[in-house]
Formats: sequence, structure tokens, C-alpha cells
Amino acid sequence: MSGVAAPERDDTRALTVVMHTAFFVLLSASVVRYLARHAGGPHTPWVIALSVLLAVLYVLGPALGTRPTPRRLAWLGLAVAAWALLVVLAPSFAWCAVPLFYTGLRTLPPRAAIPLVALLTALAVAAQLSLAGWADPNVLLAPPAVAAVATTVFVVMQRQAARRDALIADLVRTRRELAATERREGTLAERERLAREIHDTLAQGLSSQRMLLQAADRLWDSAPGTARDHVRTAAAIAERSLAEARRFVHDLTPADLAEGGGLLRALHAVAERETTPGLTVRVHTEGSPPDPLPAPVESALLRIAQGALANVREHAGATAAALTLTCLDDQIVLDVTDDGRGFDPHTPAAGPAPAGERGHGLPAIRARLRQLGGTLTIESAPGEGTALSAAIPLEPR
Repeated sequence: MSGVAAPERDDTRALTVVMHTAFFVLLSASVVRYLARHAGGPHTPWVIALSVLLAVLYVLGPALGTRPTPRRLAWLGLAVAAWALLVVLAPSFAWCAVPLFYTGLRTLPPRAAIPLVALLTALAVAAQLSLAGWADPNVLLAPPAVAAVATTVFVVMQRQAARRDALIADLVRTRRELAATERREGTLAERERLAREIHDTLAQGLSSQRMLLQAADRLWDSAPGTARDHVRTAAAIAERSLAEARRFVHDLTPADLAEGGGLLRALHAVAERETTPGLTVRVHTEGSPPDPLPAPVESALLRIAQGALANVREHAGATAAALTLTCLDDQIVLDVTDDGRGFDPHTPAAGPAPAGERGHGLPAIRARLRQLGGTLTIESAPGEGTALSAAIPLEPR
């Protein structure tokens, strides 16, 4: 908006300078003409005094601004009165009305400025007719025509400027509202992403610890050795969750990826942690992933593996699960399979999640893939295990 306002201010300043200069040129020319013809006349002192007064008033005008304040209106009234007296005493001062037109139009609203212009025009015509000595049609009609054209042009330009200012203000307001909407959407998207990150790391770790500690509590008297193994495993998971939390706070990069070694090493680390006496998790690869694999893709696939294995551990009752990473020219696919109890993906589930999606795991996986333009396929049936396939497109190698 400032880029538009600056040229407008420059144009207004240039027009004001031209009008002020024209006023003093016309006033000086009128004084010289009067003195050349009526230097010894009885009205000469009054004409000179009124000319000086009008010049002083005109100089003081810019200091009062352009808004129709009481002081500005009083100044305009004095200037018009001084000019009118000059015209009565010396009709040649009538041409000074043109800059006064501009001053009146800038100061007053159109409904007040137009009558003022009409009054000034009438005085100017009367003065010119007195100089001509007869009803000259040119003198009678030309000044009103010029005043009408000048007034119309000025009022139209003012209205156009007002409409333009309103459009600019509306544009600025719209841009601010759009920016606020984008910030809100960005905040909501970031909250959703953080919720997925927390679910895939801290929440899963806490869930595993709870299950292990509950199992240890049940076996503490009958099988203390097994119970201690559960406690040690829970402690290891807690340590890993703490590392994830620290990394999460630092830069939200998965700790397994932050340690180096790429996605395959991270998947092996996840499989090793998820492997328990009752569940064996293996990793298979087909093809070699691009080097380097985009960081968002690596992070998403690792989180998907963690989320899927959490579902296997908590819901499937499986004894074996497999992570299979397939690397193609134009996409990379992660398959997570298990031999658990399975479910019917087409059975409507409670809540807003799509069919078959229990809890937050599968919705989080779908959201991650949606952000990367990927797809999720689920094949399962009661008693036949589950196969989850997450595909993410890549740039062709």
C-alpha cells in the first residue's frame, strides 16, 4: 500500500505547487496591471493592502492542513472575503479565483465546495463583464464552462481516489486475513504432525513399558527371572524413549536415523527392539534404496514401521512379523505383515477413523503418506493375519 501511496503523494504535492505558483503569478500580474492603470486612484491603498493580506493568508493556508477544521474553514472564509473585496475594487483580480477553486475543492466536501465555486465564478464573470463594458458572450459563458469542467474533473478524481483507497484497504485486509488463515492452518498442521510424532515415539514406548511391567508384576512370584527380564526390557524401552524425547525436542528427527546408517539400519534397530520372546520381527529388503533417500521419506517410513509394529504388538496377538522394504525406480514400498488374529478392514469402526482403523496408529500412517503423496493398502481377514503396504513415490533414478 505504501508503494501506491508514495506516487499519489508526489502527484498531489506537484499539483499543489503548481496551483500556489499560479496564484502568486496571477496576484502579482493583477497588482502590476492595477498600478499601471490606477496608481493614483483613491482605492490604490486598499487594493495594495488587500493584496498583501490575501498573499499572507494564502501563505498561511498550508500550515492549517487540508481537513475542514474550524481554523481551516475560517481561513478559507477570510481568503475568499479578501479576494471578493479586491474584485469589487479592481475587477482584474478575478483570475485569482482559479487557484481558489482548487483550494475550496480540497478543503470542503463536494456539496459545500460546488456552491463556493459557483459563487467565485459568478463574481469573476461580473468582474470581467464590468471590464468588457458590454454583455460579451465569451466572458459570460467561458468562465462557468471552465469552472464546471475543472470542478467535475476534480470531484471525479477524488471519488476515484477514494474508491482506489477502499480497494487497497480491502486488499490489505484480505491479505492479512489470508496470512492469519495460513498461520492457523500451519499451526493445526504442525499440531497434527507433533501428535503423530508423539504417538509414534513416546506413546508407543509408554504402552510397551506398561505391558512389560504388568507382565512382570504377574510373574514376579512364580517366575522371578522372567519378570526381571521384562523389567530390564521395560528399562531399555524407557531409555530409548528418553533418547527419542530428547531428539524430539531438539529437531524432531527419529533417534534411529540421527545415529546414522540410514533407513535399513534404523529398521533393523526397530525390529530388534520389538522382538520379544513371544514375537519375532524380521527385516527383508528387495533392491537398494536411493542414496541419499529424502529425509522426509526416511522419517515417514521409519515412523510407519514403528506405528504398524505397535499395532501388531497391542492388537494382533501375532508370533511373527516382517518388515519388507522394496526399492523401485519410481517408488519405495514398506510392507508390514504379521500372522496375528487379523480383522475385517471393511467393518465400520467407531469414531472418525476409516474402517478398520483402531486407535491413532493407522490414521497417523495415512496422514504421513498423504503428506508425501503416498498410498496405504491393508489386506486382512479374521484369523489370517494382516498385511500393510505403504508406498511413497520417488523421482525416477
